[in-house]
Amino acid sequence: MRADDPARQERLRALNLELVLRRLLAAPGSMSRTELASATGLTRPTITRIVEELIAGRLVTETGATSDGRAGRPRMGLQLSRSGPAGLGLDIRTDGLAACVVDLTGSVRHLAFAPFTDPEAPAVLDRLGRMATEAVEAATREGLTVISATLAVPGPTDGGIVRTAPALGWRSVDAGALLEERIGHLGLACAVDNEANLAARGELRAARSHTDGVLDHFVYVSGSLDIGAGIILDGRPLRGSHGWGGELGHVTVDPEGKPCRCGARGCLQTYASLAAILGGETLPEGTTPDAAISAWADAGRPETLAALETAAHALGVALANVLNLLDIDTVLLGGSFALLSSWLISGVQAEVNQRVLSAAWAPITVRPATLGPDAAAIGAAASVIDRIGADPAAWLAAQR
Repeated sequence: MRADDPARQERLRALNLELVLRRLLAAPGSMSRTELASATGLTRPTITRIVEELIAGRLVTETGATSDGRAGRPRMGLQLSRSGPAGLGLDIRTDGLAACVVDLTGSVRHLAFAPFTDPEAPAVLDRLGRMATEAVEAATREGLTVISATLAVPGPTDGGIVRTAPALGWRSVDAGALLEERIGHLGLACAVDNEANLAARGELRAARSHTDGVLDHFVYVSGSLDIGAGIILDGRPLRGSHGWGGELGHVTVDPEGKPCRCGARGCLQTYASLAAILGGETLPEGTTPDAAISAWADAGRPETLAALETAAHALGVALANVLNLLDIDTVLLGGSFALLSSWLISGVQAEVNQRVLSAAWAPITVRPATLGPDAAAIGAAASVIDRIGADPAAWLAAQR
């Protein structure tokens, strides 16, 4: 036997574990061992051994007898476990803070919210730390094991560092390390990512569970504290060379336009953000920006309707540049834009129809995001689960 044979065998085992688990993750329902063998090309003995490992590691459970369309007696079905590992997502959003737990099936098992008035990093992360503790305790009561956390933030990140989040006044904040200090008693690591990227991942997961992966190319536009975009191409996030792609709010729509907090002029942010739509109006006590805008628009307030029209025009101009460059035919309006979509969609649609070259023969769809304002929190939690799907061997090793 060659010296490297054990290593090769272990690598083969890891690849086979990933192959089988990914099939189960993609399946709309349960699958039998026979179906798994047919779908993966692995032998029945190999499937049996892998399934035993996945069951022991609480990644898969047996569902009872099922028919797979073949002659003979029904076969034992297999499905993803609802009492195994889970991911924790934390989000800083327009109307407050959110904490979400998602299990291996993609089901939301806990979703909680809290207001925040102080945007300073220590205050925000203190509250998120308490919410994380409450979420983990709730998940544990349901038999779940939260294995890691991901924080969604409104700005570009570098590892755990938030390079800039103008809406919060953050610059070079090591949010990952600061949050890990606050949840150290839980034994959880915390990743940090842009909220639009995470929301797009959440929407991709949701689309696949309903359309079998048809929606593999789209732009998710987040109208939260800032305007960001998560771009999905060929079913994968497009992040750029540093992971800082998607800053749609700082696409120029008027070179001589209004000054932006970033130091440039005429950024989309200055025309289509919630602050721009509000135009300095004082919010009624206890009301969030998107709720106030919606109420005023419902009442036919001219100033609000005009601001929404301006926002839709600017958003359509910025998106047309993205769509022309990347050849994408679907736009999802998320975050607060999902709640305001009734007043935005027609204006955005008109602009992209006029400005996108391919719109003449390939219609572009603009619609509200499926998950609404919760997309980033759900996507953040689901990103933890995705890491298990990519490397189940690591999870199984940790359980020994």
